[in-house]
Amino acid sequence: MIKEAKYFEGIGRRKEASARVRLYPDVSEAKNNFVINGVSAAEYFKVARHTVQAEAPLRALSSTEKKMKVEVVVHGGGVKGQAEAVTLGLARALVGWRPDLRPEMRSHGYLTRDARVVERKKYGLRKARRAQQWRKR
Repeated sequence: MIKEAKYFEGIGRRKEASARVRLYPDVSEAKNNFVINGVSAAEYFKVARHTVQAEAPLRALSSTEKKMKVEVVVHGGGVKGQAEAVTLGLARALVGWRPDLRPEMRSHGYLTRDARVVERKKYGLRKARRAQQWRKR
């Protein structure tokens, strides 16, 4: 017998951003179903493409499965990193809810952690690899 969980959680990270996503399935609230740090996703991410990026795993579902509430706590990094962290966390929460969604989420690339981070600055250089400009005279 499978025990019904109150919510399903997924952690997403990208660069310096970290997002904890809680997914409450079968919630029929019509307003504010996607909340990030206490406000709606459209208010939190001012640019529409970041909102679309964050909600992308939900758009991969059929319309009958979209009756759910998503609460996100995200901190650190910039806006784009936070949006990508929310995407990963939401995909992991969806797979926790329904493990049969894993191949679909994997095919869209939502379950892949992008591990690229900024390279550290080295001593004697202007940036990580940029050296001083060389002058002959």
